[in-house]
Formats: sequence, C-alpha cells, structure tokens
Amino acid sequence: MTQALTPEDIEGFFTRANGDYVFARWNRPIAPVVFGVEEDTLQVVKGAIENCVVIAGHEMAETDPELGVNLMVFFLSDWNELLEVPKLGELIPDLDSRVAQLLARDAHQYRAFRFDEAGGIKACFTFVRMGGAMDTVPADVIALTQAVQAMLLWSDTAFTQDSPLGATPDGPIVRADVANVLRAAYDRVLPVAARDPSHALRVFARATAE
Repeated sequence: MTQALTPEDIEGFFTRANGDYVFARWNRPIAPVVFGVEEDTLQVVKGAIENCVVIAGHEMAETDPELGVNLMVFFLSDWNELLEVPKLGELIPDLDSRVAQLLARDAHQYRAFRFDEAGGIKACFTFVRMGGAMDTVPADVIALTQAVQAMLLWSDTAFTQDSPLGATPDGPIVRADVANVLRAAYDRVLPVAARDPSHALRVFARATAE
C-alpha cells in the first residue's frame, strides 16, 4: 500500500539539492522521437510516454510547430556518442564538459530541459546509457521511468533512492502517489511554473482530493 502523501512529500519532489523550490510542467503538447532502439522497444517507449500523458491529462502531438519534435529520447552505450550527434551541441550548452561530467560520474541517465517565456517546459532531451546493470532492467521499466521524469521538472534528488514505479503482475505502473502528483500538477488552475514552496500546498490539495 502506498503511504499517503503529505505536503512535505510534494515540496520534496520539487526542492533541489541547493534548497530552491523549482517546478515546471509542459506548456505545449508533447511530440516525442526516440533514437537508438529497435522498433519493438520504440513502441514500448512511446507507449510509456503516452501512458504518462494520459495520467496527467495532457496532450500529445505528431509535431511541434516551433521545434518539430520537443521530447527527444536517446539510448546509447557510451556518453562519447553524444559528441557525434549532429547539432546536439546547439541544443545542450557546454556539451563537451557535460559529457566529461557524465563519464566521471559513470552516470546512466541525463535530462536537459528548455523552457518558454512563461517558465513552462517546451523541450526535454533524455539520454539513457545502457550497459552494465542497466542491461538487466526490463525495457518497459526503463521506458516508464524515463517518461515519468520527463513530464515535470522534478528535483535533482527525486527518485534517486526509490523508483517512481510500482509493480503489478501485468508489468510496471506509475506509483499511485506519483500519478496523483502528475494529475494535480497539470491542473489548469495551477501555473505552468513556480518558485514558491506554497505551490506544493496547492498541488497537495488537488493530489489528495477525493
């Protein structure tokens, strides 16, 4: 059974390691593209994104009128591969130093967001390095985990100690408390971006409403 959410839980989801409360959600339909996987896995990843979009009550689109696609998901075996992607350096500032940091940390995932003038998410670049322990994780678990984390600007410490997913006999699902936060965060009454921790109380009120 999932433990009941508290306002402190929600504040923690969006409070960064430096103590700043930073929240943002997508401010436009999500138009995804996936690189580096076979067709079967491609459908799993896109299905996971659609699942999270439905939970949030948000929208998907074939294309973004400004960017073409706005959620790019890359699967790779070595971080150095990023340096070979054409024009990626135009999308990810200081790409060389970022790759060096990822190599030094032996990281398995990285996300970079871009924002519009209102502070809402307008693009997300998700990178997943396979190999090692990641090769033992089922594709649907990886896909759904990445989809959840692309839906909101979660804290850089969120989900570092526990997964946003739960397990069922039919496969992974988004954890009930995380799903409730997703739904609440996309309530159109709430702003697309927030820096005041009082925002967490507004999310809490909607996440726990019957």
